Amino acid sequence: MKAQKIISTLFLVLFSFLSCKTETKVVKSETVSLNVSGMHCEMSCAMMIQSKLAKKKGVMDAKVIFNDSIATIQYDANKINKKQLIAVVEGIGDDLYQASEVVDNKSK
Repeated sequence: MKAQKIISTLFLVLFSFLSCKTETKVVKSETVSLNVSGMHCEMSCAMMIQSKLAKKKGVMDAKVIFNDSIATIQYDANKINKKQLIAVVEGIGDDLYQASEVVDNKSK
């Protein structure tokens, strides 16, 4: 009887251990800066864009600087891409805003 309890307990522990699959996905963190045109104010426009971006699945951080018309977004490239981020910005407010990736001419 005692051996049966030990075997049953070991079986349950082993079954629990094997049935729990833990997949560890590597976060592919990337950052993109977007030129954003069409913003008229900091409180409404810039904050709304920043909030919408921050809520998207895969976005880890979003900052929108109204004075520079720049949105800087850190994101997981496994979950979202640059084109989708641009589409998020351009989809806010009935296509009021336009976005394009900032091109760094210094590195060329």
